[in-house]
Amino acid sequence: MAEEFAEQGTPLDLERIQAIVRRRHVQFLVPLFACWLLIWCSSWVLPVRYKSSTTILVQQPTMPKNYVVPNINDDLQERLASIEQQILSRTRLMMIIDKLHLYAGSKRSLTPDDKVARMGRDIDVNLVRDPDSGEITAFKVSFSASNPYTAQQVTSELTNLFIDENSKVREQESENTTQFIENQLAMARTNLADQDAKVKAFQAAHEGSLPTQQASNLQILSGLQSQLQSEQDALNTASQQRVYAQSLIDQYSSNPGAARGTTGAPTGLAALDEQLDTLRAKLADLSTRYTDRYPEVQEVKSEIAKTQKQRDQMAADLKSRAAVNSAGDGQALPDSPQTASLLQLRSQLKASELEISNREQAIANLKSRINDYQGRLNDQPAVEQQLADLTRDYSQSKDNYDDLLKKESDSQMATSMEHLQEGERFAVLDPPSLPTKPDFPNRLKMCGAGLGAGLVLGALVVFGLEYFDDRMYGEKEIQNLLPVAVIAEVPQVVSPAEVLKSKKSLVLGWTLAGFVFCTILAGSAFSFLRN
Repeated sequence: MAEEFAEQGTPLDLERIQAIVRRRHVQFLVPLFACWLLIWCSSWVLPVRYKSSTTILVQQPTMPKNYVVPNINDDLQERLASIEQQILSRTRLMMIIDKLHLYAGSKRSLTPDDKVARMGRDIDVNLVRDPDSGEITAFKVSFSASNPYTAQQVTSELTNLFIDENSKVREQESENTTQFIENQLAMARTNLADQDAKVKAFQAAHEGSLPTQQASNLQILSGLQSQLQSEQDALNTASQQRVYAQSLIDQYSSNPGAARGTTGAPTGLAALDEQLDTLRAKLADLSTRYTDRYPEVQEVKSEIAKTQKQRDQMAADLKSRAAVNSAGDGQALPDSPQTASLLQLRSQLKASELEISNREQAIANLKSRINDYQGRLNDQPAVEQQLADLTRDYSQSKDNYDDLLKKESDSQMATSMEHLQEGERFAVLDPPSLPTKPDFPNRLKMCGAGLGAGLVLGALVVFGLEYFDDRMYGEKEIQNLLPVAVIAEVPQVVSPAEVLKSKKSLVLGWTLAGFVFCTILAGSAFSFLRN
C-alpha cells in the first residue's frame, strides 16, 4: 500500500500538512526535545577551554631604506614561518610546559611528547594583512587552556618568544651576511694584490719597452743616432789626423829639413786643447737644452774626460822623453826645434790612435744601444697587448674589490642598526587578554545547533512514519486512489469516548509543545547568561 500511495503522488497542500501536524505532533516534539536536550546537556558536560589572544605589530625600520639598506631577507612571511617552527619546537615548548606546569592535572598521565603535541594544537598563529597592499602588518597569537590565567601566562610567554626570537634571528642573519662579505672582501683583496704584483713584475721585466715609454724611447733613439753620426765624423777626422801625422813623421825621418816647414796645422797638445775647447762648447750648448741625465750630455762629458786624460798623458810623455834625450849622447838637444817637432808629431800620432780606439769603442757602444732601443720599439706591440690583458684583469679585480668594500660598509651599518634595535621589529599592540568567558564550548551556539538538529530529526521521524503508514485519513486520498468518481460517502460516526479521547490528545499535544518551547527558551536564556 505504501508503494501505491507513493506512486499516486498525493500533493502536499496546507490541509494535509495540518492533518499531519494533528496526527504526528507528539512524534515530532519528542525527537526534537530529546536531540536538543542531549546537545544542550553536553555543552555543560564538555571541559571548558579559555582562549587568550594578543596582537603583535610588525613595525618598520626607523631608518629610511635609502640611507641604511637592510642586509637580511625581506620576506616577512618566510621569516615568520621559520620563527614559528623554532618557537614550536619540542625544546621550547617543554620549557614553557615545565615552567608553568601545564597539563599537570590531566586525568591520565601524559608523556612529554603527548604534552608537546597537545600544546601545539592549543596554539594558534594568524597573520593580519593590509587589505590594500596585501602586506603583513601584524599577527595574532592565541592559546587555549582550561584556566584563564594559564592561557594568559602561556600567551605572554609565546609573545616574548616571538619578539626575542625575531630580534635574535635578524641580528644573526645580519652578522652572517657581514661575515660573508668580509670573507669575500679578504679573498678579493688577495686577488687584487696578486694582480698588482703581476702587473708590477711585468713592468719591471719589460722596463723600457712599455707603451708609456714609447716617446722617450724614440727621443733617445734619435739622440743616439745623432751621437753615432758625430762619433763617426770624429772617427774620420781622427783617422785623417793619424794619416797626416804618420806622413809627417815619415817625411821627417827621410828629409828632416823638408818636414820642418810643413807643420802648419796644430799638432800634439795644441790639437788636444783645440778638441777640448770644441767638446766644452758642445757641452755648454747641450746643457742649455737638456738635463745632466740626458744620454748625449753624459756622452759629451765622458769624451771630455777621456780627452783631458789623453792630454795629461801626452804632457807627461813629452816631459819623460825630454829627460831621456837630455841624458843621451847629445845628438839632439832638448831644446832643438827638430827634436821638439818630432816628439810633437809622435805624440800627435799616438793621440790620434788613442782617439780612434776610443771613437771605435764609443761607436760600438752606441750601435749596441741603438739596437737595444730598436728592439724595444719592435717588441712594444706584443708588450702592450700583454700589459693590456694584465691591466684588464687588474681593473676587474679592482672593481670587484671596490664593490665589496662598499657592500661591507653598508652591511656593517645595517648590522649596527640591528644591534641598536632600529630595524624591523615586533611590538605588542594588545597585551595578552585575560578571558572572562570560555571559548569552548560555546553553549549558546550549541543550544542553537541542538535546536536545529532536533528540528531535522523530528522532521525525519515524521516523514518516515508517514511514508510507511498505509492508512487513508481523508476524502481526497480515497478519490485519488479510486479510478472512478465517488458517488456517495459514509460519514464517520464518533462516540463520546472518542471525542473525549481526541480532546485529551489535543490538550496533551499543546501541553507538550508548550513544555518543549518553554524548556528550550529557558535553556537558551540560561546559556546566554552563563556564557
